Amino acid sequence: MGTNEHPVHRLNVRAAQLTVILSEKELMLTTAESCTGGLLGKVFTDIAGSSAVYERGFITYANQAKIDMLGVERSQLLQHGAVSEEVAAAMASGAIQNSEAQVAMSTTGIAGPGGGTAEKPVGTVCFGWQVNGELHTSTQHFTGNRDQIRHEACIYVIKQTLQALA
Repeated sequence: MGTNEHPVHRLNVRAAQLTVILSEKELMLTTAESCTGGLLGKVFTDIAGSSAVYERGFITYANQAKIDMLGVERSQLLQHGAVSEEVAAAMASGAIQNSEAQVAMSTTGIAGPGGGTAEKPVGTVCFGWQVNGELHTSTQHFTGNRDQIRHEACIYVIKQTLQALA
């Protein structure tokens, strides 16, 4: 994990940092989550006053939900799979298009314990984040149990969004 701090603490600290920066910049945030299942939304709504910066969240666990709620193209899902940077990018873009927010974060991955393949093992998470109209993507591989992978995924995408806002 890179630090001795508990992942929940690190996640809460990062979310608080992002909330302050969004408030200072008068920007709204939206989230589009698959593998993290609403954890990003939870961590932001746990912060008192976050309604000033957290606009809405999309939990699109099923592929059809990604299509219906975020406008992800069925062809992207068929060609690249749900766990791909292409789909993560489409999720982040779709969250912006279907909200009043200017900043978006998306997660799609395999938190385990099953579901992994040789090409996309358990712990593979793809991310999208959009800030100031710029869309970024990344794929990371985390270790640990389902809960640890989900927490590390949230920490990662918040960190990347913070860097993009800096």
